Amino acid sequence: MRKVYLFIIACMCFAGANAQPLYFPPLTGTTWDTMSPQSLNWCQNKIDSLYNFLDTNNTKAFILLKDGKIVLEKYFGTHTQATPWQWASAGKTITSFMTGIAQQEGYLSISDTTSDYLGLGWTSCTPQQEEQITIRHQLAMTSGLDDGVTDPYCTLNTCLEYEADAGTRWAYHNGPYTLLDSVIENATGVTLNSYTTQKLKNPTGMTGTFVQVGYNNVFFSTARSMARFGLLILNQGNWDGNQIMTDTAYFNQMVNTSQQLNLSYGYLWWLNGKPSFMIPGLQNVFNGALCPNAPSDMIAAMGKDGQFLDVVSSQNMVWVRMGEAPDSTLPVPFLLNDEIWAHINALECSSTGLGEVMDNNSDLVQIFPNPAIDRVTIVSSRAISRVDILSAQGQLLKSVNADGKELCLPIQDLPAGQYLIKANLQNGSAWSGKLLKK
Repeated sequence: MRKVYLFIIACMCFAGANAQPLYFPPLTGTTWDTMSPQSLNWCQNKIDSLYNFLDTNNTKAFILLKDGKIVLEKYFGTHTQATPWQWASAGKTITSFMTGIAQQEGYLSISDTTSDYLGLGWTSCTPQQEEQITIRHQLAMTSGLDDGVTDPYCTLNTCLEYEADAGTRWAYHNGPYTLLDSVIENATGVTLNSYTTQKLKNPTGMTGTFVQVGYNNVFFSTARSMARFGLLILNQGNWDGNQIMTDTAYFNQMVNTSQQLNLSYGYLWWLNGKPSFMIPGLQNVFNGALCPNAPSDMIAAMGKDGQFLDVVSSQNMVWVRMGEAPDSTLPVPFLLNDEIWAHINALECSSTGLGEVMDNNSDLVQIFPNPAIDRVTIVSSRAISRVDILSAQGQLLKSVNADGKELCLPIQDLPAGQYLIKANLQNGSAWSGKLLKK
């Protein structure tokens, strides 16, 4: 029996020696343990290349955590560790988290009808149409309200018009989302800022506040506070042993597919590695992963002008990018997110460099020339079934069917600027990359 105990103890010691427990920084002060990039076999010249890319794309702050420790932290221009910046739509994930907290404390259930908290007539729908809309539909962007109205940010009932039955149509619509803040406030009896401070910020050391900008409630904080939130999500709602979100069912729903219309969307979180995705402003469904360069288990908070919080459980990694839009032609966040991942993937000293983008199934696709003037050629290691060209705003401009490993596309009719090219391969995988048109 003694030998059995010794064997068990030895196994436990071995497991402990190989586990990588998460580090959590103190709740106050600026102390935060670091990890050397060299310990990950990351080369300085490739880190410099990443920083140069971020700098030339109007980044203000970038932080990368591994096992909770800071590996990379860089501020650009006059931005500093103490400078607050907007999360934009990345802040939707805080609202999602706080909705889960309100549910676990018994203030609401996400299956409740939204009008239970906002009152009848919060939309211009008929009473029967309005009664179909639940808190879950607000979280999943499936309210059925028309996102094509003149001001999709507007939260007035006159702006919230019926388009489809709740749950039957996915559309990235800010108005119904923003009203989740009022749902939380009316359910709990306290302001969103007060509730967030009590239940999220104080237990994690986060700072920041929601500020009303027009119809929107925009969260502002430092980059490190954004990283703290990512670390909490990486550890499934647990901060250094304090299980802040005890409603594990809600947490799992939040970070997994919330409906079958847009597989790459949870409860206000974007999900990578799914068979297809939709993007704001369109009803098209695109085959392939949202960010082909990113790990398939990445979940992301993404906001206007490229406010990113990426969480990857398989790599115990969190990274944050705050800043302005790269330029006036590229407001779609996932394009820049994917490019940053291409640089992160190339950080290892053994890496051969960025080269051409590889998709998650290791199918090599090349586009040349790039930049291009009048035509572009797409060559793949596998047969191509279709190629789409989208504007930087996500609008589908061209779609060409193919049946081979090479396709030449005329682009002389496209204005100069940046575009997204998506190649759908006959094996069911997909690739996407950026095209510069002169």
